[in-house]
Amino acid sequence: MDKSNYLAKLLEGVEVEWKPLKKVAEIGTGSSNRQDEKEDGIYPLFVRSKDVLHSDKFEFDETAIIIPGEGGIGDIFHFVTGKYALHQRAYRIHLVNNFITPKFLYHFMRSNFKKYILMKSVGATSISIRKPMLENFEIPIPPIEIQNEIVRILDAFTELTAELTAELTLRKNQYNYYRDKLLSFDEGEVEWKTLKDVALEFGRGKSKHRPRNDPNLYGGNIPFIQTGDIRNASHIIEKYSQTYSQLGLNQSKLWPKGTLCITIAANIAETAILGFDSCFPDSIIGFLADPKRCNVDYVEYLLSSWKTKLQAKSSGSAQENINLSTFENLLLPFPSLNKQEDIVNLLKNFELLTNSITEGLPREIELRQKQYEYYRDMLLNFPKPTHSL
Repeated sequence: MDKSNYLAKLLEGVEVEWKPLKKVAEIGTGSSNRQDEKEDGIYPLFVRSKDVLHSDKFEFDETAIIIPGEGGIGDIFHFVTGKYALHQRAYRIHLVNNFITPKFLYHFMRSNFKKYILMKSVGATSISIRKPMLENFEIPIPPIEIQNEIVRILDAFTELTAELTAELTLRKNQYNYYRDKLLSFDEGEVEWKTLKDVALEFGRGKSKHRPRNDPNLYGGNIPFIQTGDIRNASHIIEKYSQTYSQLGLNQSKLWPKGTLCITIAANIAETAILGFDSCFPDSIIGFLADPKRCNVDYVEYLLSSWKTKLQAKSSGSAQENINLSTFENLLLPFPSLNKQEDIVNLLKNFELLTNSITEGLPREIELRQKQYEYYRDMLLNFPKPTHSL
C-alpha cells in the first residue's frame, strides 16, 4: 500500500465534508456508578477507566462509542452494540443518521481525538473531558463506500490483533497454572523459611532526602528504579526511567545486580530482579539471595505465584500498601537447591512464549498494533477545509 497516494486514489477527487460531532450524534453520560457493579451481571458497565464491569440492569440498547471522561484521555475507547450501563463520568456517542458508519467514526476518533482533546482538556493534574469538547470535535464525512472500505482494511488488523491477544491470554493462563502447580508442595515435602532466613541482605530501599522531588537528586548516571519499572518488567528489570546524581546516591543505597525487588506500595506485591546495580525508594524491598540457600529466580517465581495472597494483606486504603513485616514473617516453601534450579529452568523455557518482549506472541501483537496505527493514521488523514464549519 503506497502511503503517499492511496488515500487520494480512494477518494478519487471526491470532496469530503466536515461536521462537528454534535451535528451527527447524540452525546451524553450515564447515571450508573461503581456501586451498581454486580459480579454476575449480564450487561457490560462502562466506567471512567479502561475497566469494563458488569451490571444486572442496562440503560441503553444501541450501537455507540464509549469514552471515559477521566483517566487515559484519548487512549480508551469502547465500541458497543446492544444493551449496556454507563457511568456518570463516561460519555456515549450514538450516531443519529445513516451517512456515517459507527466503525468509521470509531477508527477516526482513535486516530485523531487524543491530540485534539489534550489541547482542550482541563485540570493541571487530572485531565478530564467536558461535553462541549466532544460536541465541537470535527469529523470528515466521505462517501459511505469509502468509509466501508477503510473500515474493512482497519478491522482486518484489529481482528488479527484480537486473535493474537486471545492466544496470548490463553498461554498466560496456562503458564500461571503450570507455575502454580510446580510451586505447590505436599506437607513435609519441603522446608518452610522466611526470606530473611535465606538472604544475604533484606530490607527496604532508601530515599532520605526531603523533598523527594528535589531536582538536585536526579540526572546523573546512577540508575534509580521505582514501582512502575518493576511492574513493567518481565522477571528481569532491563531498563529504568530515572537516574540519581551523586547527591541522590549519597542519601540512598545502591543495590547490586541480581537483587530481587518487591513493591510494598502503589503496585503492591509486584516483583522483578535487577539486571543492573540500582537505587530504589523505601516503597520497594530489596532481597539479596544467599546462593547457598536459595535461587533468586525461584524466589521471584514463587512470590509471583503468591501475588494474589500477598495483595489480600494490603491495608485497603486508597494508596494500598503492605509492610516489610508482612514479608519478614511470611513462611515460604524451599525445596533443595537442585529442585529449585529445575523449576526455574522449566519456567524460563515456558516464559519465553508468554513474556518475552522480543520473541513470540507479545512481539507479534506489538508489531500488528503498530501496523494498524500506521495504516489507520494514513487512511484517515483527510484534507481539512481552511474554514471552520
